[in-house]
Amino acid sequence: MSEGKTTTDHDVIRSWVEERKGRPSRLAATADKQGGGLLRIDFGEPEEGLEEISWDDFFRTFDKNRLNFLYQEKTADGKLSRFHKFIDK
Repeated sequence: MSEGKTTTDHDVIRSWVEERKGRPSRLAATADKQGGGLLRIDFGEPEEGLEEISWDDFFRTFDKNRLNFLYQEKTADGKLSRFHKFIDK
């Protein structure tokens, strides 16, 4: 069974996302004037309702909201996993 890991390290998060061809995003409807909003990682074709944001904006919101990134490296059968979740510290 593959275990989940938790991190706040920006380099680890960015590497994990980019290795899976993901993009930092947020729910467009939740964006505020300070650039915040509900964070998401978008994979493949752009998902409706999400807008891509810069890594700087992503991590500014991530840090401001004191989040942890819960993620999985591999699935139980050894394939690259996309499982992730943003959780409160």
